[in-house]
Amino acid sequence: MAHHFNSLVKSLPARERLLLAQSATAQALTLHAVASGPASQLSSVLFPLSGFVSLVVKLDDAPGLEVGMVGNEGMVGVAFALGGKSVPWHIVVQGEGDALGYSALVFAQLLAQCPTLRQRMDRYAHVLLAQTATLCACNRFHSVQQRLARWLLMSQDRAHSNHFSMTHEFLAYMLGVRRVSITQAASHLQVDCLIRYHRGAIEILDRVGLEQAACSCYQKSQDVYADAFGAARAI
Repeated sequence: MAHHFNSLVKSLPARERLLLAQSATAQALTLHAVASGPASQLSSVLFPLSGFVSLVVKLDDAPGLEVGMVGNEGMVGVAFALGGKSVPWHIVVQGEGDALGYSALVFAQLLAQCPTLRQRMDRYAHVLLAQTATLCACNRFHSVQQRLARWLLMSQDRAHSNHFSMTHEFLAYMLGVRRVSITQAASHLQVDCLIRYHRGAIEILDRVGLEQAACSCYQKSQDVYADAFGAARAI
């Protein structure tokens, strides 16, 4: 079931929540849409209410590699809160849903009027930086099976469901590996009765077992969010 709230917005004082609600425009997150890329100017900020996106880096002609994931625990466009005007990655919608949207000008005004929002943005920037650093090392040093288990856990947290759709091709794209490597890793997880995978439909059967199969990067990402915001939320 979709969760139609954003944890960062929900944590704000009532006055600031009201200001954000009054200034927001509804934004749809369409599956597999590319919201923006590193060559484009950052023109809007998104706070997902449901659905989630991947932050994907591309180098030259190489396929993309996911270095971050954002659902209703976070926001898209934190670079703007830090004074940046462009994004260093492509923003690809993984799970469709809805978001609160703000133009760059409106969000700048909100930051000036809302001190707690400004504090939350600083903390979330730290969380995203830590997550990105962890995933970059994870993609280099951990096995495809460990990384796939970690990725499935992160996606389940943001989908708020044990079921979601994802093809081997898209998983290979997200993890920066060949399709055959994803097929082998998914087969091992299925043989161990951790997941069920059939024609692009994934079902998580054993959450605890999947956490044990994943690398430590999943828990590290959870911990850094808890340290920043004082609550164990998916990150």
